[in-house]
Amino acid sequence: MASESESWNVLVTGGAGYIGSHTVLELLNADFKVVVIDNLSNAYRGPSDEKPECLNRVERLTGRNLVYIECDINDINALKSVFEKYSFQCVIHFAALKAVGESCEIPLEYYKTNVSGTLNLLEIMRDHGVKNFIYSSSATVYGIPECLPLTENTKTGNCTNPYGRTKFIVEEVCKDLCDSDKAWSIISLRYFNPVGAHPSGEIGEDPNGVPNNLMPFIAQVAVGKRKMLYVYGNDYETPDGTGVRDYIHIVDLALGHVKAMIYQKTQHPLGFRAINLGTGKGYSVLEVISAFERASGKKIPYEIVERRLGDIAASYADASLSNAEFSWTAKKNLDEMCADTWRWQVNNPNGYKVPQR
Repeated sequence: MASESESWNVLVTGGAGYIGSHTVLELLNADFKVVVIDNLSNAYRGPSDEKPECLNRVERLTGRNLVYIECDINDINALKSVFEKYSFQCVIHFAALKAVGESCEIPLEYYKTNVSGTLNLLEIMRDHGVKNFIYSSSATVYGIPECLPLTENTKTGNCTNPYGRTKFIVEEVCKDLCDSDKAWSIISLRYFNPVGAHPSGEIGEDPNGVPNNLMPFIAQVAVGKRKMLYVYGNDYETPDGTGVRDYIHIVDLALGHVKAMIYQKTQHPLGFRAINLGTGKGYSVLEVISAFERASGKKIPYEIVERRLGDIAASYADASLSNAEFSWTAKKNLDEMCADTWRWQVNNPNGYKVPQR
């Protein structure tokens, strides 16, 4: 892969987060040079003052070095200084607020970071002639599905929560940007529900406070950190009444970003392209609980409660375009997702806040 990565320096925003850190690991494995910026709003610095603990572990796992800069995308002057110091050929943009429920409670913060922060980034990229952009989008741009599976041609914009609307708005900005300047190459990766952890058990999802997503919450219940899982609604029009989602292993997702960037490098200029990253199969909440019980050997106590604001009944992808365009297909199944999550949780019961066993 050395020839594919030759001369490409990549900026990864939000690279100390869950998806970002796994993608950085795969970029380093593929011989790309990586600069990470993150404001550490959702990452633990660890014992070193130089890098967040997850990035220290990424360097150990890969045997390669990366550059880390503490920077907030809302700070336009700090962003400018990064681009003045380093030369980039591509930017992979993860930095964002990401909780559906929270976005309904503090929408202004979501629009400020996810929309205004991204505008800051795109403006500085334009000013420095960096026009290859991989955008971390979401299946939430599809809103309430009229039919399943969701394809890239499915109508977007009928979003059910502010988080989804911020992703939709940025996609529209990117379309306009590509229409205005044919030198831009933007791939918007609409991914579904990332779960799991690196098979080493050294890096994984480490949410601040109470987890907003199903899998880390289940894992914390299994390890004894939380007493009970709350299942939000069992009256949806799904086989067992609980919400159905397309869960994708984080390693598959990270490799999808690498594949997309190599494709972008060889097919430039692309204009704007939206591509789903998912498995094409949906699992209900109760099915995920059962799979995790098999993986962990633990009983997961749960309680059915009212539906959560902004949630939908079911969502899963048609992921055939990613295979057709850049030969990417999700390979790991739900049992592997649960097993890797459990390995991470057992090895790191408090996340990155204590040394790994």
